[in-house]
Amino acid sequence: MNTLYLLEQISAAERLQIGEKAFHLGRIATNGYPVVPSCVVPAQTLWKFLAQLNSSDPLIADLPESSLRINVDDSHQLQKVAQRLQQEILAAPLPEEYWRSLLEATQSWQASALIFRPSLILKTTAIQSLNFSGLLEAQICCPEPEAIALALKQTWSQLFRARSLLYWQRHRIEWRDIHLAVLVQPLQNAIASGILTCNPSEIEISATWGLGIAIARGEVSPDLYFVSTATNQVRSRQLGNKILAYGVGNIPFISDLTLCTTSLLPSSVTPCLQTYLLSEAQQQQYALSDESLQQLIQLTQQLKTDLGAAFYLEWTLAQTGIDAEPQLYLTHANTYRVREPAANSQQPKEDSEFRIPPRLSKLRNSEFISGIAAARGEVIAPAYVIAKSEPRPVTIPAGSILVAPAIAPDWLPLLQQAAGIITEQGGLTSHSAILARELGIPAVVSVARATGSIRTGELLELNGDRGEVWRRGDEGDKGDKGDKGDKGEVKSQNSKVKISRLPTPDSQLPTIVTQLMLNLSQPSLIAQVKDLPVDGVGLLRSELMMLNVLEGQHPRVWLQQGRQAELLDLWTAQISQFVNAFAPRPVFYRSLDWRSPEFQSLNLDGVDAAAGNSRNSILGQRGTLSYLKDPKVFDLELAALAAVQQSGQTNLHLMLPFVRSVEEFSFCRQRVEQAGLNQVAQFQLWIVAEVPSVLFLLPQYVKAGVQGVSIGTNDLTQLLLGVDRDRGELAANLNERHPVVLQAIAQIIQMAQQANISCSICGQAPVLYPEIIDSLIQSGITSISVEPNAVEQTYKAIARAEQRLLLAAARKIGAEK
Repeated sequence: MNTLYLLEQISAAERLQIGEKAFHLGRIATNGYPVVPSCVVPAQTLWKFLAQLNSSDPLIADLPESSLRINVDDSHQLQKVAQRLQQEILAAPLPEEYWRSLLEATQSWQASALIFRPSLILKTTAIQSLNFSGLLEAQICCPEPEAIALALKQTWSQLFRARSLLYWQRHRIEWRDIHLAVLVQPLQNAIASGILTCNPSEIEISATWGLGIAIARGEVSPDLYFVSTATNQVRSRQLGNKILAYGVGNIPFISDLTLCTTSLLPSSVTPCLQTYLLSEAQQQQYALSDESLQQLIQLTQQLKTDLGAAFYLEWTLAQTGIDAEPQLYLTHANTYRVREPAANSQQPKEDSEFRIPPRLSKLRNSEFISGIAAARGEVIAPAYVIAKSEPRPVTIPAGSILVAPAIAPDWLPLLQQAAGIITEQGGLTSHSAILARELGIPAVVSVARATGSIRTGELLELNGDRGEVWRRGDEGDKGDKGDKGDKGEVKSQNSKVKISRLPTPDSQLPTIVTQLMLNLSQPSLIAQVKDLPVDGVGLLRSELMMLNVLEGQHPRVWLQQGRQAELLDLWTAQISQFVNAFAPRPVFYRSLDWRSPEFQSLNLDGVDAAAGNSRNSILGQRGTLSYLKDPKVFDLELAALAAVQQSGQTNLHLMLPFVRSVEEFSFCRQRVEQAGLNQVAQFQLWIVAEVPSVLFLLPQYVKAGVQGVSIGTNDLTQLLLGVDRDRGELAANLNERHPVVLQAIAQIIQMAQQANISCSICGQAPVLYPEIIDSLIQSGITSISVEPNAVEQTYKAIARAEQRLLLAAARKIGAEK
């Protein structure tokens, strides 16, 4: 048995044994591309090793032939079996011929460390469509015999971790269908590293200083470059948030680095790795020089001959010494599968350490239109078009992509049936975008003439990550356009975006001090999000929550009809679902904030719309001002909150929206006291900081009884900059990173600290621009509240920001010593 292959020894017939990673690297290395030296431990080596374990445990002895049908729903049994399997593998001696051949192959590399990259292949075609990226992780070791043997066994043993066993069982994957090859490569110091994704229209490049491990572990936000494949021109670039750099030993060619102390390193860092804290100047520089960027672009164009139009690479820019010229090397290559394989195909599908940005099939011959990427995800589904002159329909076909001039919050019942959203108007903080993100459906807004150019029934491919809409026509085969039901209708594919769920089995989340909260409104999401690693609900949007029960009628209509008791019960029940699910974690309920243009479908017939609200006004008598004009609905709302308190829950708090003056707040506080809410000691009354006058009035608000403030950046930004956030054509002007906005946020945080009250932020700014989280935490923000789909990225961004402050403090202490 051949226990090791060098790249030049790989043939197409051995593809299933050596994996896609090595197969594509071998192809391009043979054709003269700069590929890092590599060798492969084939999949058959693992199964021979398992067959030779000679264990007294029947579970282990029969492993190669076992179906291993354990009860994965029994977490205790699952953990016990996983631990037993891994212990057996790690404790068993590795035959000398296995590690000896590896040692001989790697000695010529003169590397300071080695990286073992798992390459997982599932042989059965029925399960080739599964996405198992990130299931197995690369292992790093020093180039010593014992370390090499252990690293290889550690790579193999990941097949039997609890989450892996759960995955095989859930998807009914048999052991005989699993092939695990291991690609072994030298790990040398790098100036920069990253990932490149090429598709027919664009090249996307990510880059960070040092080794790419920082990207794989999510410890940096890399620099991003977007390049036109047709012209090789860089369309745009975005500076990342790079705090750390990884190396093996010293990195003399990256200036101004400080070695992190061992106590500050993550527990998972391999001993032969070093982690360095980048200086402020280094953090503000792009990791790729213009010359290296162009070299990478030219190399990508050349690779199209060998890999096709859709592929991705992992690359590293190495330098062997201070005076040596940087050398670009490829460490990983793979192609996209733009069309699903035929039923009888034997083409293997393999795992990757980095998730490939999802691409749906057959884009090249489709008509393309673009807009603003507003909610993440991809879907293929038929369009349902609502023209500007048409009234809002009562219902839409389930699973269709809703195309409309604009979407108001009272469209929520329709959106719950939609697979995606396209609007002609709206920006990143418009209600179309906010609703789509909370419901977990992809959305593209500000698509010019969408309702005029798209036809109802036309099949669309919607990419909410990139703001792209591909028109795929009305006819097509099943493989390209989705599964057809008995009546010939096309059902949507991938119509929901899965909410990130942290923590995953076997993962260790870093501890964060800043509270992470959720923005919610839909009870249907509670079961999915209540176990996320969050500290509570930072914004419960009452008006969207109540649309589920109002039956299309404004609350004032219910009161006029004498249905006050019925509405009170419904209101109480809605709030109770959130309060009970998250107890004892706090739930901050924002009272009703009706903007008449957004809720035009609510029936007000026979009721004085009073309030002087203009249907064309972006403000109107919204927020607490409307309570002064007519407090009856607000009083009923407070009665519902009091009823929840009386049921025994003490984690419910109230936030008042769009407060313009201290007088408005004082009026509302009196009504709150009359309702008895403040009789619960834990209860807090906050305001949402949306009106710029809060920059001058916050101390007076605190004196009047405000106990906390939540910064609503969506409205605050539009009022500070004079830009309607629902106008997509003005999106470039609605910039939460504008110095005026950032200064206002910092001022509110500082004033809250001086008043000794809590300060949160619940607008979209931290999600749209994660780089501002550093300044928020440095300023002293108490909590950050985001939609469920942004929990993972925000958690990591908070952890990085807090780590950065710790490292900076450690550096300062070290300098003072």
